[in-house]
Amino acid sequence: MADSCCGGCNADLTVLHAAQRRVLTIVLIINALTFVGVLTAALWSGSSSLLSGGLDNLGDALAYGLSLMVVGASVKAQARVALFKASLILAAALAVAARIGWHVLHPVVPTLNVMSLAALANLAANAFCLFLLTPHRDSNVNMASVWECSRNDVIEGVAVLLAAGGVWLTNAGWPDLAIAAGLLVMFLRSAARVFRRAWAELRNAA
Repeated sequence: MADSCCGGCNADLTVLHAAQRRVLTIVLIINALTFVGVLTAALWSGSSSLLSGGLDNLGDALAYGLSLMVVGASVKAQARVALFKASLILAAALAVAARIGWHVLHPVVPTLNVMSLAALANLAANAFCLFLLTPHRDSNVNMASVWECSRNDVIEGVAVLLAAGGVWLTNAGWPDLAIAAGLLVMFLRSAARVFRRAWAELRNAA
């Protein structure tokens, strides 16, 4: 009876890990493609908030690739990867901070139509990724950190649309910078949460 139960548990884990790998592969491809499109649109339009979206998509694509590598691995391995993913979130925050500083010194009004269309497409892609990842958010530290990245993307997509609306209303670049600053704070808080959970998992594993 015990062997039968153990065999059933192993079969369930195999199915769960296969589902996680499938979801991670899909969201990795989506984020890699959206990174190229959003980065191009951000550089074309001069939008700092849109640039934060592009950089975040790149970080997420790398994070999902790493997450694929540790599906089914030990808690310690997953926690180490989560620490690296927190570092990627922090790196995106620093890049956004640098862009904000540049545009404060060199003001620019973003090209509204390019910014808006790219923001809409990015939000739709990220919302679909979050939908796919939500059933797995509480599986382990690996999937929890991935879900955190995707949740940030959706919030960011809404924020960039708000920035586009602010640019349209004011015909100025400061709403874009204000939203980018808010996203910077969100990135920093998200990185801190992932760091804390990953360190806690490492301590428990030790």
